[in-house]
Amino acid sequence: MNTTLIDKTQILKRYKPIDNYTHKGIQGHALLIGGSYGKIGAICLSAKAALKAGCGLVTAFIPACGYDILQIAIPEVMVLTDVKEKFISNISYDIEPKAIGIGPGIGQDDATKYAFDQFLKSNKVPLVIDADALNILSQNKSRLSFLKPKTILTPHPKELERLIGKWNSEEEKFDKTIAFSQQYDLIVVMKGAPTHIINGAIVYKNSTGNAALATAGSGDVLTGIITSLLAQSYNSEEAAIVGVYLHGLTADIALPQTGYQSFIASDIIENIGKAYLTLENRSKYQ
Repeated sequence: MNTTLIDKTQILKRYKPIDNYTHKGIQGHALLIGGSYGKIGAICLSAKAALKAGCGLVTAFIPACGYDILQIAIPEVMVLTDVKEKFISNISYDIEPKAIGIGPGIGQDDATKYAFDQFLKSNKVPLVIDADALNILSQNKSRLSFLKPKTILTPHPKELERLIGKWNSEEEKFDKTIAFSQQYDLIVVMKGAPTHIINGAIVYKNSTGNAALATAGSGDVLTGIITSLLAQSYNSEEAAIVGVYLHGLTADIALPQTGYQSFIASDIIENIGKAYLTLENRSKYQ
């Protein structure tokens, strides 16, 4: 298996600096779909991360119970609500996002599963799938046929196992993930230490990040970052590679101040700006 190491040199080949004359209307509009009763925080993390990663506009689609929470927690984010109070039952919107991230906190209510199926059948927008949306996907593999080519999946090890089956070695895990990616023409962000990005037979190994990222909500933030980059006109492979790199770099930057134990997902979001600055040679964080 040939693996390309993703370091700063590789990222600079893909990084798209902000145009001095840009405005929010052309800086991308991301839609984050998720949340359920008790898990609205997940979609809050994703939506805020999408903004901090540079998206001009971010909308969150959530169950009604999260409306006040999200509007108060992140006033910069626009909010659409489902007709149901505690879970998503019908994914319907009249906006035109450039990219969509679905799954953080979404739960597995039967109505949510049905809504997810209907969404996949109709969606034409570049997509990131995470968390319980991955688990719903794995419960009926026929759903995979609905996915657009180069849809990005971001599984942690247990979610990956549900998608591809068990493995007995690291070599077998990679072989099965590569075969899965090739069969369905998907990009798989195999979260771990380190994280790998698999696009068919092409495997990328990320060079940033540390054990501080093993914290609740870290994956929700990654979904927001990658969705934001997709909305900003990165292609799917670029968005996955740059998103994973920036996500890991925030933990490397923050570690001297937070240590491993007290680093939380919100610290990822707070350090995205510093991570970007390292790409622009305007920061001491090199």
